[in-house]
Amino acid sequence: MNKSTLEEIQQRFDKDVERFSNLDTGQIATIDAKISLELITEAAKRIAPHAKNVLDVGCGAGNYTLMMLTKIPDLNCTLVDLSKPMIDKAYERVSQNTKGAVNILQGDIRTLELRENHYDIILAGAVLHHLRDDNDWETTFEKLFRLLIPGGCFMISDLITQDTPTLDEYIWERYGDYLESLGGKEYRKEVLDYIEKEDSPRSMNYQLELMKQLGFRKVEILHKNMCFGAFGGIK
Repeated sequence: MNKSTLEEIQQRFDKDVERFSNLDTGQIATIDAKISLELITEAAKRIAPHAKNVLDVGCGAGNYTLMMLTKIPDLNCTLVDLSKPMIDKAYERVSQNTKGAVNILQGDIRTLELRENHYDIILAGAVLHHLRDDNDWETTFEKLFRLLIPGGCFMISDLITQDTPTLDEYIWERYGDYLESLGGKEYRKEVLDYIEKEDSPRSMNYQLELMKQLGFRKVEILHKNMCFGAFGGIK
């Protein structure tokens, strides 16, 4: 199956701003969304308690940055997203909650020019699963590593796979059952179909190993539940 193009992904999110602005109703298909949001932002605060600059990759409506601002007030926030309606909503919400500068960049993190060795914290919430082949993953992680200051952290909450095919199959069956318990067989099919069409997640092991290869001093697993995880690295 040919995966969704960037334009198709952008168009889908353009239409879904209000849903993704509400953690209670917008992310029910994401297991433990609130727990992972709390864990990666609290971990970032403890790793970089004197942080000044945060970069939110694929910021959506700004939920991750908003939570980060409850931990460390008045950060300078750089918000990146493909969708203009999403990033406009994020700017509106975030700018009301920080005295720091708020910069918005509509576009693809892979091609945008950003200041290297600058960010204390990089947040990537439910976005990296849109990366495709090995080169895509490697060059994107390498770029994000360069953007961090030494001692800064790259924190991820995302859809993930298993490395062992039989276990991967089992985990996705379990996730399908979870979806079915929420909305029946039609909802199960709808969510799994769009994951198949739009997403290409990698395992937590793959991503942590990639971080280590790139030079992150430490990598940490914060949470995992079925095909969702929260984890990160310290430069």
